Amino acid sequence: NAVVYIRGIGQIDSISFNDPGVGVYLDDVYMGRVQGSFLDVVDPEQIEVLRGPQGTLYGRNTIGGAIKFTSAKPTQDTQAYIDLTLGSYNKQGVKASLSGALVDDVLLGRVAFASSKRDGYGSNSFDGKDDNDKDTFAWRGSLLYTPTEGFSAYLVVDGSKSDPSRSRTPHRETEIYSIVSGGMVATTDDPFDVNVNYNDLDTLETSGVALTLDYDIGNITLRSITAYRKMDYRTHLDLDGTTDNSFGIYNFEAQDQTSQEFQLIYNSDSFSVVSGLYFFKENDLTFGGAIAPDFFVPIDTDGDFVTDFHFPYPIINAGKRAQENTSKAIYANVNYELTDKLGITLGARYTLERKEMTSEGEEFFGTGITTAEQMEQAFGTGVGYGQTGFVAEKEWNSFSPKLGLDYHFTDDVMFYGSASKGFKSGGFNGRLTTEAKPFDPEEMWSYEAGVKSLLADQSIRLNFATFYNDYQNFQLSRFSIDPDTGAFLSLFENAGQATIYGAELELTVVATDNLTLNLNGGYLDGGYDELIGDFEREVSDERELVNAPKWNARIGIDYWFDIGELGELSLSLSASYRSKTYLTVSSSEVLAQPNYTLVDFSLNYGGLEHWQVTLYGKNLTDKHYRQHGFDLSASPGVELGYYGAPRTFGLNARYNF
Repeated sequence: NAVVYIRGIGQIDSISFNDPGVGVYLDDVYMGRVQGSFLDVVDPEQIEVLRGPQGTLYGRNTIGGAIKFTSAKPTQDTQAYIDLTLGSYNKQGVKASLSGALVDDVLLGRVAFASSKRDGYGSNSFDGKDDNDKDTFAWRGSLLYTPTEGFSAYLVVDGSKSDPSRSRTPHRETEIYSIVSGGMVATTDDPFDVNVNYNDLDTLETSGVALTLDYDIGNITLRSITAYRKMDYRTHLDLDGTTDNSFGIYNFEAQDQTSQEFQLIYNSDSFSVVSGLYFFKENDLTFGGAIAPDFFVPIDTDGDFVTDFHFPYPIINAGKRAQENTSKAIYANVNYELTDKLGITLGARYTLERKEMTSEGEEFFGTGITTAEQMEQAFGTGVGYGQTGFVAEKEWNSFSPKLGLDYHFTDDVMFYGSASKGFKSGGFNGRLTTEAKPFDPEEMWSYEAGVKSLLADQSIRLNFATFYNDYQNFQLSRFSIDPDTGAFLSLFENAGQATIYGAELELTVVATDNLTLNLNGGYLDGGYDELIGDFEREVSDERELVNAPKWNARIGIDYWFDIGELGELSLSLSASYRSKTYLTVSSSEVLAQPNYTLVDFSLNYGGLEHWQVTLYGKNLTDKHYRQHGFDLSASPGVELGYYGAPRTFGLNARYNF
């Protein structure tokens, strides 16, 4: 469950019927599902983090920002490397790449792969096996064809697979009632050790192909980006945190996407334009539900917020959701230098999005079927009962403008300001199978001002930004209980409005030829202006923004030691700080992560002609910290947290041929 937030905007739950708040791109191709975005990136050249609404320059519209992974391109000169890593928890990693000319100056090629394995950070006392282990493999191949000076064709194919022995199990942070034993099950101290019976599956496979054509005519570049990607994800997840069958959920998802983008790019000394047409189509088939014959509903009979008894409510069910998402857009972004110091940016995007969904549901409790895989085979054959379903479709459109000004006080100091509108499409709550309940698009106006500078003969880089986001109609995923039937509810709805503002600082100081200092800091504030909770109650004063720490900072020191003929030794030390962070929409204090600091180091030796060796350590103080959480206190009465990696050490060696 990839949870990505920028400036308090993101997506807390990786669900296929909701678009990500932060877009992820691989080699200029938008990734429709975040589940398939964060396997090891093979042979990377750079990673960019773009803050605020995106959409007037390329790709899909995103409301909170974008993360762009760019892979290394083929080279004319023959280049190759192999990279080996050994580390804590029996970590073993191998990366390799080979690049060079197949036909000199005409056809270049590159191939790369990455494999990574390690044992789990904890163990499962239920079966004695590891929990949260890793086993990934990724590969990539590319060709760059330049038959003439003004034309190029760049073809990329890639694939990846993750197949650990167990899914990443959240730690149970609270006691839970066991309907099997008739008593409470206590928590455990170690956040990585679990005792669960439904975490035996977590596989993810992705693959893709992309073709980029560039044709230059003087100052104009015509570009076409054609891409196809697919993903297959299957998981079992234990959300009761016990060996009972109180709340096991499963999710089997097959997704494919096609995208086509045409761009016209013009550049001159004082005027530049990026314009384009964008098309994106996604098909997603999700089969999911619950294996919970021991499920129950906590009952409070006298309104004192204390459970008086636990009502058995066995569940074995399945839902099948087929969804087709289509996005079409036209966009343009113009930069014009009004004077030699003052420039203006005008951008606009018109987006038309359509979503179609067919949702079906069946109950299987009492039929003799007890597993997700059995339900997958039996669904729609008449074995199940209580069939429900709906068919729905809807369109949304948005006009998203952008205005920016920049003023170059000197060649090395620039002040800027911008206002832009972000848009995230609506959809249908695909967890429901009884009714088509749509949710509306999100909209956000984002305002930013700041300065970018190089000072002291360019030995100091100082960037500072302030921002203000007016966030309307935001979409919210939460869990509740039906007050009439006691049934568990998975809700997804528009819940209100929020204001988010803050400031960011980036400072790099080259103090000496041997010493560089880095400091990044952020301040984030604001809150919900309106938030509708259970029973249509206004709860904005009782809730905090999700994944929005008020303070975050990172300080790093890099020092290079000259060791004469032996080469060069460099030491990097860093400490990152994050203030108290609420991880759930309910603002659960149990799951809220208190402020914490992580300390890392690396020692790099580059003294040999081809070799580079690095010793590293991460989370040196072995801090336990939550990254994500599930508040299921409504039912079955439990709260669960996902923890970041413990202290680890490793040794990396790279040989450049």
